[in-house]
Amino acid sequence: MSVLLNLRQAIAQKLTNKSDEDVKEMIVNSVDGDEMALPGLGVLFEMIWKQSDDAAKQQFIDTIQQQLKTT
Repeated sequence: MSVLLNLRQAIAQKLTNKSDEDVKEMIVNSVDGDEMALPGLGVLFEMIWKQSDDAAKQQFIDTIQQQLKTT
């Protein structure tokens, strides 16, 4: 559990005080990139999920379900 917590903290620290462009670049470079970047995207998704209302969460679920049907 402490490794996961350290990863969360490391990702948050890496992006703290970064510009919107820096955050976007990190996401773009991670998407379809090396699988080593996937945990970082997971941490970002977790942050978004925790701050989302039920409607937004349902939209995420709907989008994921739709993408799973096309893979």
